[in-house]
Amino acid sequence: MKNLLLPLLLLVFSSLSAQQATIKGTVQDGDKKAVGYANVLLLRAADSSLVKGALSEESGAFLFDGIEAGKYKIAASMVGYARIMSPEINITTASGPVQVAPLILMQNSTALNEVVVEGQRPLIEQHLDKTVLNVENSIAAAGNTALEVLEKAPGVTIDQNDNISMRGRGGVIVMIDGKQVPMTGSELANVLRGLSANSVEKIELITNPSAKYDAAGNSGIIDIKLKRDKSLGTNGNISTSFGHGDKFKTNQGLQLNHRTKKLNLFGNYNYVFRDDYTQLDIYRNFLAEDKSITGTYDQRNRFDFQFETHNARVGADYLITPKTIVGVVGSGYLTDINRKNRNYADGRDNMGAIDSTFITNATAGHDRRNYGINLNLKHTIDTTGKELTADVDYISYGNTDFQNFDTRTYTPEGSLKRSPALLYGTLDGELTIQSAKVDYAQPLTKINGRLEAGIKSSLVSADNNLEFYNRSNGGNVFDTDKSNHFLYDENINAAYLNASRTGEKVSVQLGLRLENTIAKGEQLAEIVDEDERSFDNNYTQLFPSAFVGYTMSKKHNLGLSLSRRINRPSYNQLNPFKNYLDPSTYSSGNPYLNPETSYAFEFTHTFDQRIVTKLSYSYTADVIVQVLQPEVPGSKIVKQSFENLPRFDYYAMSVTVPFSIGNWFNSTNNGTLFYSLYRGNLANTDLRNGQPSFNINSNNTIQFGKGWSAEVVGVYRAAEAYGFMDVEQIWFASTGVQKQLWDKKASLKLNVSDVFYTNKTTGTTFTNTYTETFNQSRDSRVATLSFNYRFGKQQVAPARRRTGGAEEEKNRAGS
Repeated sequence: MKNLLLPLLLLVFSSLSAQQATIKGTVQDGDKKAVGYANVLLLRAADSSLVKGALSEESGAFLFDGIEAGKYKIAASMVGYARIMSPEINITTASGPVQVAPLILMQNSTALNEVVVEGQRPLIEQHLDKTVLNVENSIAAAGNTALEVLEKAPGVTIDQNDNISMRGRGGVIVMIDGKQVPMTGSELANVLRGLSANSVEKIELITNPSAKYDAAGNSGIIDIKLKRDKSLGTNGNISTSFGHGDKFKTNQGLQLNHRTKKLNLFGNYNYVFRDDYTQLDIYRNFLAEDKSITGTYDQRNRFDFQFETHNARVGADYLITPKTIVGVVGSGYLTDINRKNRNYADGRDNMGAIDSTFITNATAGHDRRNYGINLNLKHTIDTTGKELTADVDYISYGNTDFQNFDTRTYTPEGSLKRSPALLYGTLDGELTIQSAKVDYAQPLTKINGRLEAGIKSSLVSADNNLEFYNRSNGGNVFDTDKSNHFLYDENINAAYLNASRTGEKVSVQLGLRLENTIAKGEQLAEIVDEDERSFDNNYTQLFPSAFVGYTMSKKHNLGLSLSRRINRPSYNQLNPFKNYLDPSTYSSGNPYLNPETSYAFEFTHTFDQRIVTKLSYSYTADVIVQVLQPEVPGSKIVKQSFENLPRFDYYAMSVTVPFSIGNWFNSTNNGTLFYSLYRGNLANTDLRNGQPSFNINSNNTIQFGKGWSAEVVGVYRAAEAYGFMDVEQIWFASTGVQKQLWDKKASLKLNVSDVFYTNKTTGTTFTNTYTETFNQSRDSRVATLSFNYRFGKQQVAPARRRTGGAEEEKNRAGS
């Protein structure tokens, strides 16, 4: 019965749209030659309100299907031509296909070099379901990395461990061109550091995704859209930037696109080099049961690293028939991180006197490599708009790491307390993702709606081998206590159904997604207990979603959405390896983590199409939190791990207020007031940690004329709670100036990020047996000069979607 349900639904909905009218026509110039890629709008005759929009094909043809009875007009326009309007068209219920007379576009009498087209998207756009940050228009973003741009995005926070949260909530899914990045935490941050902001067109912040998206991501989706040229012929873009704070940074990029009648070839290459540092000071207290201090560590850490990445993407789309397009996309990156750490720590007794000092010098190398291939197909079934798409992905990630520690312990008088401790470790890892999905969509023209359905299957396999060797005594002794070999396999199968209807007053969208997860893990280390050596999980869950929109008047719109989502642990969060940061601190995964699940509700009010207010609530069970605690009771070695906390409640109100002064000043301001409450018992501590907080983001652009403009970005975040951690307030500002050159084909930008050098993080962690206060600063105040040049034709052709099917899996490959 279940196997017949989806085909029957498709058959029923298909029959609903069989009797709607179709309007066809062509766009021609004064010589009656076809005009391709002209803007064609179907308007209601009564008030010229927009019904549908399209671009004419290269042959000049256009088509509007699923048209209800009524009176319409068609408008066509293109740069360099005068706008043309058709006579009134009367559609009745008995109308079949309607062929209109050719729309003739006549060239403007004004010479083309005197036509000035002014129009630029604002830096931030607010929609009912998402916020859009138009990065390519940002002066302050030039020469930055994608991670630095995200840090300035409304409601987005990046903590001292590179974890990304949105509006005070973790569990964010990060995608690039609709394909999820297979990492979280520091691994994800390294990928985004290797992506130049010069190659980013826009960033979409989606708070309540529909059932069409994978169910992963409790707080929503961040989708980074890369630039791509949509013009005919051969086109491209060259960008280069050089920056300096305390250290040197540079980004270089090249984008090429060649589009013909049936074939589109595209590719880009980016090179990023960043010389950087992090200063991290930590003050730790170890506590007895009566909360008295048993010992203290006072640490000063300096991390110097050079980050170098090569990132490339190539692909092609081929029009087999007017209804069928096939495509292939290959992508990959190579990243090399060389790091030097110096850790200076004083150990103090329970009276505060120094009893020992240890100094660790460490070198580390992290090589990351990735390659992937996507095969995709898009087939238009008939003129009613039925569409079938399919994607097959194969992605491989590899890493080769080494760590070399030299630790020397001294007495308070300065003499060596013992022989130097020498530790060397290697980590070789491979992760492969295989994914296939098929999606079907059709308009429900009788009810002015749309039906979407699809299935997806993914296979993930991870193999990580960690080996540590003790070299303290001149040998190379394998350390079984620190070494491990971890295997992980996962299969997720999913199906979804999503239906929507848009009315004059009320819009409705209902969706349901079914996901089955089969996961197996095994530890091969000698020291692992037999009952903890492997685990096997198999669970099936339903994820409903719904949205209702209501238009009260021309100035007031309301929306209500709800969804159930899941955030599975990342593959490295499950990995039980010990990753030593210094001799007294290591991080470790937890193979027994449960996925966290959440219900989210959001109410939206839009006033005058500009001012957007959102009220949100979410409840999350088994929320994954980071826990710092002594490795064993009484130990002064700190373990950083992930655990499930029973409950997390989140309440929020956000307001977006844009305003402008004339044509020269535009400002978009976003404020979020939220309260997050963590509850449960972990690390022998009853936790009930929550506090009200807010953040403010202000983006301002100033137009001076003659190609000159400026931008100022300000961010303020009040103190807030993260599980066992309280983070203090933070604020920073960035500014820049731009000069457009050569008929706006080129631009020169100069910007300074973190102008006042205030982007520094201070926080406190607490449990019943341990407290920690940290201060972190980075090379965040950087002046950058960048240059961008566009070349080639500017006749626009329609672009097509180039996203793959390996989505939720690729966000979880790191920690």
